[in-house]
Amino acid sequence: MNRRSLIVAAVVVFIAGILAANTLFTVDQRSQAIVLRFGRPVRVINALGENNPGLKVKAPWESIVRLDKRNQGLDADPAEIIAADQERLMVDAFLRYRITNPVAFYTSLGDDATAHDRLDRLINATLREVLGSSSSPDIISGRRAQLMAQATQEVAAQAKAERLGIQVIDLRIKHADLPEANAEAVYQRMKTERQQMAAQIRAVGVQKKLEIMAEADKEATVTIATADGDAARIHGDGDAQRSLLFAKSFGRDPSFAAFYRTMQAYDAALGQGDTTFVLSPDSAFLKYLKSGPGGR
Repeated sequence: MNRRSLIVAAVVVFIAGILAANTLFTVDQRSQAIVLRFGRPVRVINALGENNPGLKVKAPWESIVRLDKRNQGLDADPAEIIAADQERLMVDAFLRYRITNPVAFYTSLGDDATAHDRLDRLINATLREVLGSSSSPDIISGRRAQLMAQATQEVAAQAKAERLGIQVIDLRIKHADLPEANAEAVYQRMKTERQQMAAQIRAVGVQKKLEIMAEADKEATVTIATADGDAARIHGDGDAQRSLLFAKSFGRDPSFAAFYRTMQAYDAALGQGDTTFVLSPDSAFLKYLKSGPGGR
C-alpha cells in the first residue's frame, strides 16, 4: 500500500469518525433523551414508562437533550410568610417531582436552571397563598400536614395548567421559624403574656382563698353561736328541772329541805378548808354537826 492509499484510508476513517460522532449516541437507563432537529423536538427516546436505553442513531444535523427520569428534588429559597395572625415566618420548603413529558418540559422550561427558577417562584407563591390564611401555630405544628397537602395539590394543578411537563410528588416544609429580627421581640411578648397569666391565676387563687376563709369563719361563728344557744337552753332546762325537783322535795319533807340547804351552806363555807369560824357551841349554824339530820 502506497502513501496515497494510506492518506485516503486515513481521510475515510476520519470522516467516518466524524459521522459516527455526530450520528451515534448513548442513552443511559436513568435518562430520557429528546432529539432536536434544527431546535425543534422530533422524538423522545427512553421516555418515562419505557425501557429503551443503549446506543442510538440520529442525523448529523440533529442534537440531543438529556433529561433525568428519576424523581428529583428542589430546595426552594427561604421565603418570608405573613401568617393570618400577622406573625412573620421564614419558611424553608422542598419539592419532589419527576419529568413526565420531556417535550413539554423542554418547551416551557428549557433547561434545569430555568426549571428550578420557575418552580421556586411557583412554590413561594403557593406557600404565601396557602399559609397566609392560617395562623402561625397551625403552620408550625397544628395543621402543617393538611396545609402542605393543600399546597402540593395547588402546585400540581398550576404545573399542569402551565404545561410544565412534570408530576408533583410532594411539597414539604423543612423549617418554619421566626425571623431573627423578630425572635427576641416575640420571645419577650410571650414571656410577658405568661407572666400576666400567672399573675391572674395567682390573683384568682388568693380571691378564692379569702372567700373560703370568710365562709369558714362564718360557718364557725354560726356553729359556735348555735352551740352556745343550745348549751344555754339545756342549762336553763336543767336548772328548771332541778328547781322543780327541789320544790317538790321540799314540799314533801321540810326537814330534809332544811338539812339539804344547810349542807350546801357548809360546803360553800367550809369546803375549801381555809376558813376559820369563831362560833358559840349553841349556834344554830352548827346544829346538824352536833345532832345529824334529825336534830332540832
